[in-house]
Amino acid sequence: MMIEKFSYTSKVKKSIIFIALLGICMLFLGILMASQSTHDLSMDSHSHSHNVFHWTKRLWANLWINNVFFVGVSIIGVFFVALQYITRSGWSAGLIRVPEAFGYWLPIGGLIMLATFLIASHELFHWTHSYLYDIESELYDPIIVGKRPYLNYFFYLFRMGLYFTVWTSFFFIIRKQSIQEDIKGGLSYYRKKVKYSAFFVIFFAVTSSTAAWDWILSIDTHWFSTMIGWYVFASWHVAGLCFITLFVIFLKDNGYLKNINQNHLHDLGKCVFGFSVFWTYIWFSQFMLIYYANIPEETIYFVERLQTENYFALFFVNLIVNFAFPFIGLMARDAKRYPITLKIVCCVLICGHWLDFYLMVTPGVLAEHGELGMMEVGSMLLYLSAFSHVILTQLSKSPLVAINHPLLNESIHHHV
Repeated sequence: MMIEKFSYTSKVKKSIIFIALLGICMLFLGILMASQSTHDLSMDSHSHSHNVFHWTKRLWANLWINNVFFVGVSIIGVFFVALQYITRSGWSAGLIRVPEAFGYWLPIGGLIMLATFLIASHELFHWTHSYLYDIESELYDPIIVGKRPYLNYFFYLFRMGLYFTVWTSFFFIIRKQSIQEDIKGGLSYYRKKVKYSAFFVIFFAVTSSTAAWDWILSIDTHWFSTMIGWYVFASWHVAGLCFITLFVIFLKDNGYLKNINQNHLHDLGKCVFGFSVFWTYIWFSQFMLIYYANIPEETIYFVERLQTENYFALFFVNLIVNFAFPFIGLMARDAKRYPITLKIVCCVLICGHWLDFYLMVTPGVLAEHGELGMMEVGSMLLYLSAFSHVILTQLSKSPLVAINHPLLNESIHHHV
């Protein structure tokens, strides 16, 4: 079989650079507008200095949203690969190199996330303030004190380091076996990938939930949710599948992945459709249980979003975009087999699930001051361009098709 190598052309690079520059410009303009409004507010004789909201807090919130979102997309790429190996799936063997490349963002995203937390932990996480634990303080908080064994600065850093170290290690081990399989062939490398993938999935099953507790749930420190681990995973999963689908279609459009056809796209479309429904099931389960139970420490999450003007409309847009649109758009069999339909639905869903993370993070950090404007869109475009550059660079460094994958022939003749 002929080896396919992706060429990261100057034309594609210019497109990525354009997106990055657009993101930088929008981010800069967003910061200017936000800083000006902060200045105007501080000059208002009716305002008090301690109530003036500073634009930097909004910037840190945006960085955190994008950190969590794109790290999630990256780890879902690794999870997708591991899942294909432990289930011994053949249909995906011809495109496995695409999600495999996603793992290269993990160490980069991990360093950015660590730096963001070290610099802006007090801006993002209420529980990091020492006065909350001082029994003599007026702001002493017994609920947060009760969570101190888990929510403390150094244990939090340890967990973050553990997640990224183990996730990245498993990724590089699996990736190494994959490249060695290309060079030497045989079944030994495939068996090793199955074994390491099984260990990774077990570890990820636990840490995907604890990461959700750390990176999302702890922002709203008084909020309790038994569903948040599944909810964050579901949102990550849909976004990750959409990115995989779009990269596969991009490569097909540029003459690569010649053995990938409508049947493979159909399966990717089914995954996107199915997990969009799964996300909606988790969304409704969390909302219904919290609403029905009417427990104050749980309902506060939805009260913040439904009784604040800046989030009320977005709350329902989130549900329409991430459930109704893909449900209708991908229900028909033919819709899942044509690139144009998948492109539209996947692009909308990526924006929709980014919005989902915006709604998870922003109200807890910024309260009623949250906005969705140029700063938010610009930061997202900047991260998107950086993520895409890393993935495309790695795709160009190794064969696009795992030529010695033992199930490749099944993928070539895949039909649904």
